[in-house]
This record gives sequence, structure tokens and C-alpha cells, in this order.
Amino acid sequence: MKNSAAKYDKAMAAGVTAAEELKFITPETGPLRLSGFAFGKCDGKLRRLPEDERFSDGVKILSWNTAGGRVDFRTDSTRLQIKVKLHTSSHMDHMPDVGSCGFDLYAGEPGKSVMIGTSRSKAGSDEYESSLHNDTLPGKMENYTINFPLYSGIESLLIGIDANARMLPPAPWQSERPMVFYGTSITQGGCASRPGMAYPAILSRRFNIPALNFGFSGNGKGEPVMAEYLAKITDPAFYLLDYEPNARPEGIKETLSKFIDILREKHPETPIFVMSSLRFNREIPITGSPDIQAEILAESVRFQRAEVQRRKRAGDKNIYFINGGKVAGKNWHEFAVDGCHQTDLGFYMIANNLEKILKKVL
Repeated sequence: MKNSAAKYDKAMAAGVTAAEELKFITPETGPLRLSGFAFGKCDGKLRRLPEDERFSDGVKILSWNTAGGRVDFRTDSTRLQIKVKLHTSSHMDHMPDVGSCGFDLYAGEPGKSVMIGTSRSKAGSDEYESSLHNDTLPGKMENYTINFPLYSGIESLLIGIDANARMLPPAPWQSERPMVFYGTSITQGGCASRPGMAYPAILSRRFNIPALNFGFSGNGKGEPVMAEYLAKITDPAFYLLDYEPNARPEGIKETLSKFIDILREKHPETPIFVMSSLRFNREIPITGSPDIQAEILAESVRFQRAEVQRRKRAGDKNIYFINGGKVAGKNWHEFAVDGCHQTDLGFYMIANNLEKILKKVL
């Protein structure tokens, strides 16, 4: 017998509300600040990368995913609602739809903002309308951030506010130089419960600096064409390379040096962080202990550290190695949905430890 929680608990029902007396605007309208898309729109649509035949099929598809995208603004509206039609949606069995296909809402000044709501839609929906806050907002001028889906694209998006509400520019960035993250599904945000919990998004909030998320699920393999595009980004705050889990140790040995060389051609002094793989639960049966790293991964750590040290000796003073096996902390084996992809707690722990490291450079 089918038992629907929504039948007995209204808080479990999809949060679709009426749109009477709202005016709808696009993320590119007037004072709104759209960020997270280094190369703007392609054919009128939001993409993380332009079309290029040299990209793998996976990167071409995943470029539609809006991971890292966000819109910031101030408004005195008592309601915030969205009308959305998704492009290339991903409804998965181990990641909530709010994270893969939905939006979340933060309110407050930079460094002090808090999550106050998320989009709600029927399971599997690719087109929906949703309030981003279950109750009436205060109606005073406030700073808001809407984070975009991690594993879906946006065909169209409209943001609804009270018909008589004002819309003003958001609080400014601490710095407009973007943090650039390149890597895998974990970089992209798998499997956060909502978009704002991907670790690049957490760090963006804490530093009040824009983040560009170039995580490509299963397809972060360090191809030269990817480095060429990342090198086109104007005046980045830093690059963080987190792609070992997709390239694997053998791929890291083949690609890392060339990848860094390409970045250095355009950005000789920009900080570059090379981060080795996080720990994954599949290592435990091999080693018999969560405290021991599988030898093939331990050897890969040594290789990446040695590459960074080699470059330092050659005069590159702004390159750093991060041991990814330590960034989730001692209890790392409790922080994954499936032994690999992170829960919100995993992303929170990663962000905490990366923040300490990045602060020294930023």
C-alpha cells in the first residue's frame, strides 16, 4: 500500500504557490548580478564552457549544468518565487532533486548570510514554479543570493517579486577576481542536498569572492583544451586543480605538468593549488583500516607533491600542494553518500579545511 508523507504532512508537499500580483524578471535584468559563468551565454543559454569539438562528449553535456551559477540582488519584496524550465536535467537515485535540479536561497550580508529556503517541485519535474521561502519575507530591503542547480541546465528562469517591490544591486564582492575550481563530480557538487552546499559555493560565501565551478562529473581528466580555456579567464584569484579521481593516478602523471604549463603561460604568478584525491571508502577493504591509504593513491600523492616541489625549486613561488586525503578530516569515511560522493557534512568539512589553507594566500 502506497503511503505518501505529503498526504499527512503539508511540509512534505511540493512548495508550489500562486503567482498573483507578482512581477517576473530574468537573472540578467537591471541591478541583478549574475555570476558563475566565465564565458557568458552560448546561443542565448547559460553554459559553463563554449562549444568546442575538442571537448569530450561528457564535458559538452555537463557544460550545460549550472554548478556555481548564482544571482545576487537586494529587494524589499515579501515573496521570492521562480518559474523554471530545465535543460539537460539529472534526476538521480543518490542525490536530492533540490541539489541536482533545484535552487536555494540565502539572505543576509556577505559573510553573514544564511540559507532560508529552497525550491520545491514534484519528483522528476523538468518544468516547475516554486516559492523559495515558505513564509512571508520581512518586506525590508535585504541582500539575497539564489544558487543554481548543480546537475542540470537552465532553459529559462524567471524570478518573481511583489509587483510594487524595489530591486537594487547586491552588496559588492570583497574582490571581483574569481576563484577557479577544476575537477570531478565532487567539485561539481555531487551529492550535496542543495546547491549552496557544494564546497566551492561555501568558500565563495565565506570569502565573498566569485567562484567558477569547472567540476565535470566523471570527465575531469586534465585535457590540454580544458587548461587552455581556464587560462582564458581574466585575473583569477587562484586555480585549484582537484581532478585526480577522474584522471586516476596514471592520468595525473600524464597530464598534470602540461596542464600547469598551459596555465602558467597566461598567468605566471597566479596561485595554483594542486589537490590530490579525497579518501574513498573502497580503500578500507584493501588496507584493512581507514587510517591507511591504498599504496597506488599514496604514490600519487608523492608524485603530485614532488611536481609542486620541483616547480618551486625552478622558481615558481606561487604553487602549492594540498593532500586531499586529509581535507575531510579524521572521520572522512562517514561523510559520503555512496563511499565516494559527499554529503553536506562532507562538503562542510572540506570547506573548513580548505578555508584555512586558502586564507594564507588570499
